[in-house]
Amino acid sequence: MTARVGVITFPGTLDDRDTQRAVRAAGLEAVPLWHRDKDLKQVDAVILPGGFSYGDYLRAGAISRFSPVMDSVIDQAKAGMPVLGICNGFQVLTETHLLPGAMLRNNHLHFICRDQKLRVENAETAWTRSYEQGQEINIPLKNIDGRYVADERVLDELEAEGRVVFRYQELNPNGSLRDIAGICNAAGNVVGLMPHPEHAVEPLIGTGRTDGLGFFTSILKRLVSA
Repeated sequence: MTARVGVITFPGTLDDRDTQRAVRAAGLEAVPLWHRDKDLKQVDAVILPGGFSYGDYLRAGAISRFSPVMDSVIDQAKAGMPVLGICNGFQVLTETHLLPGAMLRNNHLHFICRDQKLRVENAETAWTRSYEQGQEINIPLKNIDGRYVADERVLDELEAEGRVVFRYQELNPNGSLRDIAGICNAAGNVVGLMPHPEHAVEPLIGTGRTDGLGFFTSILKRLVSA
């Protein structure tokens, strides 16, 4: 039986189709999920894709946090289901407190779209098992509210527990504290990052490399071995 990965669409989501394509490229079944539905359709994992959910009114991810589907996602994430938040999805995960900290406007106050080098700091999460610790990958980045912030206590805790999953290399594109590009929860089943791995799964799109495919093959390994 093929493992099923749900991809949530909110009003204003942009990258749900790209994410579904990436899921299928890894040999998984992509299951569309609508923001108003509480039924997760018996999926084995969930991805919150990028975009500008609800137009990012009030604050990025702030309204999506109250979508009916998120009640089910929060419950299942706390029970151990793998959840990945990409860009706006990362913002939503911080708003739900499934991940600590917050995402603020880029320090230069401009939208940024570029290929970004990252270093894999934790290759043991549900979404990074196909990588090696210290590996450098290139993933497209596009955001205006991508600056990760948290107080020093939280930052020290993330560092001490190995929960910084990705770190920006060569330059920090948005002013994120300690060059943090992605983090995970204590259990390692919930991961959020600002860059877009779904745009780097085929040679003809995104960076022209397949550095992002590892996210989706990682969850395949996680679900098959579960």
